Amino acid sequence: MRRIVIPALLALAALASGIPLLAHHSFAAEFDDQKPIKMTGVITKVEWQNPHIWFYLDVKNPDGTTTNWGFAGGAPGQLMRRGITKDQLKIGETVVVEGFRSKDGSNNASGGRLTFPDGRNVLTAGSQDRVPPQTMPAKP
Repeated sequence: MRRIVIPALLALAALASGIPLLAHHSFAAEFDDQKPIKMTGVITKVEWQNPHIWFYLDVKNPDGTTTNWGFAGGAPGQLMRRGITKDQLKIGETVVVEGFRSKDGSNNASGGRLTFPDGRNVLTAGSQDRVPPQTMPAKP
C-alpha cells in the first residue's frame, strides 16, 4: 500500500506545482509588437499578484467618453527589485503608459513604461517584454 501512496502523492504534487504556469503567457503570444500605444489616463485599479501585475486606467476618448484599459506589467518581485512598489501606483493619479496592444483587440495592452506626473519614468515590463521607443506622442 505504501508503495502506491508515496508515488501517487509525488505525482499529484508535481501536477499541482505546474498549474500556476498555465496562467502565464509570453509577450509574443498576447501582445502585438507592431501596434505600439501611448496613453494618458487615471489609475482606477491595481492587481499586484503573480505571474504579472495588472493596472487599469480610465482613458478619455476624443468624443468625451471614457474607456477603461488594462495593462500587464512584470512580476511583483521583479518590479520590487527595480524599486517599484504597489504603493507607487496610486488610485486617482494621472499617468502616461507606453506599451503594445493586445492581439485579441480588447482594451488591454502591455504596460512597458510608466511616466508619473513628476516626470519619473519606470519600466513596468517583464524581463521578456518589449518596450516601445520614447518618441511616440501620448493620446489624451
